[in-house]
Formats: sequence, structure tokens, C-alpha cells
Amino acid sequence: MVTAADPGKARTSVWLAAGDTAPARRRTEAPSGLDRERITGATVRLLDAEGLARFSMRRLAAGLGVTAMSLYWYVDTKHDLLELALDRALGELPLPRTAPAEPVREGWPGRLRSLACGYRRLLAQHPWVAPLTAAYPNIGPHARAFDSALQRLLDATGLAGACRTGAHLAVSQFLHGCGGAARRVPDGDFVLALDVLIAGIEAKAAARPGA
Repeated sequence: MVTAADPGKARTSVWLAAGDTAPARRRTEAPSGLDRERITGATVRLLDAEGLARFSMRRLAAGLGVTAMSLYWYVDTKHDLLELALDRALGELPLPRTAPAEPVREGWPGRLRSLACGYRRLLAQHPWVAPLTAAYPNIGPHARAFDSALQRLLDATGLAGACRTGAHLAVSQFLHGCGGAARRVPDGDFVLALDVLIAGIEAKAAARPGA
């Protein structure tokens, strides 16, 4: 089971570590033919093919035709690499956009429905993403873009204060709960539950003072 840190060791998220592409080792001394992008892409493919439980740096290195130690010129730990792979996968999710001239409250239920269904499809395509989202802080650029898109959709509901916070919590818990069970929950049940959630947010928005 993947945990947020190695047993007995504190760790810093790869997104908070110093440096933008590699750990403290000198890049000029790194093996040729590798870079962090290539390693991250290979990690995603290996996780898709063999699953999280079978993932190891040794298996990854074998697929790349290098030694396992070569990978550590680009990442400090396996956990760092899994964080990078997680954010790479989240980058595949199409995010809703709001045109500048579009009325702020027009169409948010449809955009939220599209975002939720897209997230469910992503988790079905990459089953290892769900457990990693529970293990890591999700502060990579694509994770932050996803949350920003969700925040914009909730802004469009017109809710504020505790109601706005509650709506964000409800949607987040729904996505990580039902979405994480993407291969077990039938599509029809997921869509029905999503419709109920959206209807609840719409009712709350309609009941607010001044609505």
C-alpha cells in the first residue's frame, strides 16, 4: 500500500522541493538519454499496464533500458516519481472554460456534470490515480488547475460563506468517493447520484437571500 511517506521518515512533496526538474545532483553528470519527462511518462504507462502494487523502480528502469540507480539522477524517491505521475495523469482531464462574455450563472450545472464525468473516466482509465490522490497532497500544476476549475464552477452557483464551503466539500467528496469506485459503480448509478448532488446545490442556491 502506498502511503504519503516512507515508514519512519518525513518527506516533502516533490512540488515543494527545491529545483524545478531534478534533485540536487549535477545534471551534467546524469546519464544521457533520460529526462524527468520521459521517466514520468514511462511511469504512467507502467502503472497502467501492471498496477500500483507491482510498480517498482527496478521494473521501470528495465522498461527504459537503464539501471535503477540511473533514475535517481532525476527523482530522489519513488514517492516523488509517483507524485509526478499522478499530476501527469490529471493533466489528461479536459477542464471547463468560461468565456469572458458568458453570464456567470449560465450553464454551471452542465459544466459541473462534464467535469465530474470526465474525472470518473480518468479514474477508470488509470485505476492507480484514486489511491494516490488519497496518499499525496495533490498540489501539482494539473491538480491545482482542476481545483481552480471546480472553484470557478462553484462561484457560478452564487453560493457564499458556509453554503459555498459545504458545496465544495460535497462535490469533492463525491468525486473522490464515487469516482474512486469508477469500475464498481454502474454508469447509471453514478449519473443519478451526480444529478441529485447538482439538484441539491441548485436548490440551495435558489433558496439563498436575494435569489
